[in-house]
Amino acid sequence: MADAAQGAGGPSLSDLIERSAELKGELVAFAQSARFDRWLTPLLLEAAGPARQLDEGEAIRITDHFILRYRLPDGSTVVDRFVAGRKDLAVADREMLLGWRDPVEGIFEIQRDDGDAVVLLDLVSDLAYRTYSNIGRAAFRGVSKGGFLHTCLVPVQPARGAWLVSGAMAYYPRSSATDVAQAALALATSQPELVFRNPRKIEQGWQRMREDRAAFVEFCGGDELVLPPAEAEGLLNDYYRHRQEATVAAQPGRARRRRFPGLDLPFFTFPRELADSDTIGVIYDQVDGLNFYADYGMLRDLFADPARTGRRRHQDLLRTYLREESIAPLPIRRLAAAHPERADEVFRKLLRKPGFIWSEHGEALLRRRKPWYYESEPRPGVSVVGDRLSRLAAGCR
Repeated sequence: MADAAQGAGGPSLSDLIERSAELKGELVAFAQSARFDRWLTPLLLEAAGPARQLDEGEAIRITDHFILRYRLPDGSTVVDRFVAGRKDLAVADREMLLGWRDPVEGIFEIQRDDGDAVVLLDLVSDLAYRTYSNIGRAAFRGVSKGGFLHTCLVPVQPARGAWLVSGAMAYYPRSSATDVAQAALALATSQPELVFRNPRKIEQGWQRMREDRAAFVEFCGGDELVLPPAEAEGLLNDYYRHRQEATVAAQPGRARRRRFPGLDLPFFTFPRELADSDTIGVIYDQVDGLNFYADYGMLRDLFADPARTGRRRHQDLLRTYLREESIAPLPIRRLAAAHPERADEVFRKLLRKPGFIWSEHGEALLRRRKPWYYESEPRPGVSVVGDRLSRLAAGCR
């Protein structure tokens, strides 16, 4: 956790926090103006449900999320529009506001008091944050060490290592530790990017994924499989059961004697769009991780015999693989690499471009069709939670 001290000559931390309160008030008023009704009101109504009831904390949370992270039709946020429209803002104010576009939302354990701040440990990323409130220390009245906060934090720019509570703040006592930990684990699973705020977790994730991939290849006989859905599902469940048994066997004797939760239950079922396929491609890649592809056997047949390109089903399937944002470039790259002498013919027929050469034009094609894939650095497909969250989830406080 970085030092929050200010450099010589700069505004004090208390001045920055006071200024943040003024800016946040103006920003909220801007977001609640009529110009944003068409986007904010439906979000609030959806949360209120048929009964049209919405508690204040939830309304604040939704509004705060809308201000900081909601993408308007042009891709901008409310913060972007506020800053763009306020030519009178000082450079420091602009830096403060634009820093809020990357908030940290999570479940935090209260580690200790630190003057006017509290030190919070993010259970998902395992990072600590020295946290203030722009309404002062009174915001933390009633919370105690060992308890938990579900809230959102934004940086106090340009201070180093100082953060502010933004929006609603829900408190849970330490007696809720096991339930809170389960919620944090669910958050880590559904939004792994929250784990990877911690650079150490990125490297740990790559290492764990390399280990898991090696175990998968040894158990399944390769890193690319094409199977009927039921057979693929059974193999994956056998693999995960094998991995859990190995984990239990590696535990100390006392822990090994305890029943491992869920060991005899199915781990994995395919969603309907995969379960209804004739075949499923299972690929465990070194970079893209473990992925599943519908009707991959048909696509592989196409590259093995380009004459199939004239068949509408095969053409439509390849177009789907090129078009869908849920499908990374991986399966097309794999098939082109496995059949280099036939890939040119496949794409020449599909694209109606006689001069298409995969080795020269293939990567450019993928970048045009799947720009989202290239917009950020790859991240491991395995998330590694911290020791603290692991202990809490096990009920060991």
